[in-house]
Amino acid sequence: MQWYFKAFKNYANFSGRARRKEYWLFQLFNSIIVFLLYLPVLFSLPAVMAGEGTTGVASLFTILYVVYLLAVLLPSLALTVRRLHDTGKSGWMILLGLIPFVGGIIVLVFVCTDSQAGENSYGQNPKVAA
Repeated sequence: MQWYFKAFKNYANFSGRARRKEYWLFQLFNSIIVFLLYLPVLFSLPAVMAGEGTTGVASLFTILYVVYLLAVLLPSLALTVRRLHDTGKSGWMILLGLIPFVGGIIVLVFVCTDSQAGENSYGQNPKVAA
C-alpha cells in the first residue's frame, strides 16, 4: 500500500525514475479501487436499462467514481512518465498510447521493460537507491 501512496506524494512530479514495483503496485491498488467504486453502478445498470431510473446509491457511487478517476489522473500520468524514464525512454513516449490498437501495446511493453542499469539522464537507478 505504501507504493500506492508514494504516487500521491509525487503527485505531479514528472521528473526522475520509478521502479516496476512502484508502477505495478500502484496500478493494482488503483484497479481494485476503481472496481469497487464501479460495482454498485454496474449492478444498477439492469434497472436503468429497464427504464426504472437510477438509485441514490448508484448515483452517489457514479459521482465518487468520476471524482476518483479525475483525482488519480495526474499521479497516474506522472508515474507512467517516471516509469518510462526508468527504462531510458522520454516521457513523451506516453503519447504512443494514443495510436489506435498498437499504441497501448507499445507503451505496455515499455513499462514492462526492466530498468536501465546505472544512472541515466533522468537520475539514479531507484533499485540502487532503495
